Amino acid sequence: MTETQSVPLARSIGAYIFGILQAIIRFAFRLIYGAKGESMPPITDPILLESATSLARKIRNQELSSVQVLESFIRRVKEVNPILNCVVDERYDLALKEAAEADALIKSGQYSIEQLSKQKPFLGVPITTKDCISVKGMLHTSGLYERRDVRASQDADAMALMRKAGAIPFALTNVSEVCMWWESNNTVHGRTRNAYDTNRIVGGSSGGEGCIQSAAASAFGLGSDIGGSIRMPAFFNGIFGHKPSKLVVSNVGQFPAPFSAEQNTFLGLGPMSRYAEDLRPMLRIMAGEKAAVLNLDKDVDLTKMKFFYQESDGGGRLISAVDPDLTKAMKRVAQHLSEKFGTQQVKRIQLPQFRQSAAIWFANMRDDSGHGFAYQLGNLERDINTYLELFKWFFGASKHTFIGLTTAIMDSNQCKHGSPKYDHLVRKRNELRAELQKMLGDNGVLIYPTHPTVAPYHNEPIMRPINFAYTGIVNVLGFPATAVPLGKVGSEGLPLGVQIIANFNEDRLCLAVAEELERAFGGWAKPEVRL
Repeated sequence: MTETQSVPLARSIGAYIFGILQAIIRFAFRLIYGAKGESMPPITDPILLESATSLARKIRNQELSSVQVLESFIRRVKEVNPILNCVVDERYDLALKEAAEADALIKSGQYSIEQLSKQKPFLGVPITTKDCISVKGMLHTSGLYERRDVRASQDADAMALMRKAGAIPFALTNVSEVCMWWESNNTVHGRTRNAYDTNRIVGGSSGGEGCIQSAAASAFGLGSDIGGSIRMPAFFNGIFGHKPSKLVVSNVGQFPAPFSAEQNTFLGLGPMSRYAEDLRPMLRIMAGEKAAVLNLDKDVDLTKMKFFYQESDGGGRLISAVDPDLTKAMKRVAQHLSEKFGTQQVKRIQLPQFRQSAAIWFANMRDDSGHGFAYQLGNLERDINTYLELFKWFFGASKHTFIGLTTAIMDSNQCKHGSPKYDHLVRKRNELRAELQKMLGDNGVLIYPTHPTVAPYHNEPIMRPINFAYTGIVNVLGFPATAVPLGKVGSEGLPLGVQIIANFNEDRLCLAVAEELERAFGGWAKPEVRL
């Protein structure tokens, strides 16, 4: 056997052993947690089933009042939050005052309905966001104990634009510690639980945001995404979430802020909603003056599009195999597109570079600032001593999470900025980016798993830490991507979905395909409804 032949064999053996370990770990967690946890209470108020777009229209037309809508969502938060722990701060009284002002403006006749729809398209609609995107007067902790009493002095740019469009922030949702892990748990606010099964995670770092919407306790919200922090929570909670093209939406007001100009291109603030129709108008508002480059008002002719799909990363090192439920869901999507738009427009591919997604993400996150995750845990003021804090954690004396500390240690052991390995992996990123740009053009999308498994049990991500690579690779490439739920839960009673990836500034293609798949498969898997 040659050296060349031995590499794939060793890789196959390693993958087989890893697969067995993953099966044992999953079995152990099932024994610990039992078959299924609690689920969210049923919906008894029809207002909670409306999209943000529909609510805005009904408020403008005075079919509903903003106060009435807000009161419905506040009641729902109070009903579900003791079970799910998704909301960490609120401004109900101020929001109700602003809702009354919105109703008075509509009744005044100062603006016509048409003028309101253009100038304040979400007038009177309640909105939420995560505890790392600043909302004036609300907590701005990013899940870091040192910031437990910090309150925002002004709105983040994206939230300011949504307010200008009439949306009313009323609650703040939970995150992971400094937003750098994919389970929302921290020492300030605790752990958030999945609305479909409270034994499962909600994802991170926009996990509280995904949870509150899946539980029908918020009409829509804002998330942020540097490694999948919009798309993983959207997927785990069965809603829509869009990471925009790089540099389209301002990141000002997000904590922690990126360390470099290039890192800023990886981070994207974006819309999250239960309904695909909300994403386009939200993105148009959030992008502000840059919305013009996205051509969001330009029609998308799906009959002229190219649909590529890839069922897995091809076996990335220490990354879980794709769940059978998710592979079947991907095949159903491909079959639907083939039947509706023609088999010649749908092509299965297997780009081998995706196997290195995790290594590429870690390398490209390095920069010349000299700072890493330990500096973020130090509130962007100093590096913490991660080994000392880890020692203290074992005795219950650290204010950091175990995963935050181990992530910081893992981060410090990655390749250094400017090293030969760094340069090699940056080249790999650039080669993959160029290949995808050529393949996708201005009329193609790639349909790819959002994550290799459905929502894991609490703490299980510690045993599957690199699985975020399915989303993280898109951040360092800079492309837009939309997490799309597929209407029903799988064999474990949890949401299924895919992500849709397009070329730079072709966000409208992602959103158009999301709308098509929502029509075909149903989108958000609604909880029990008792009206």
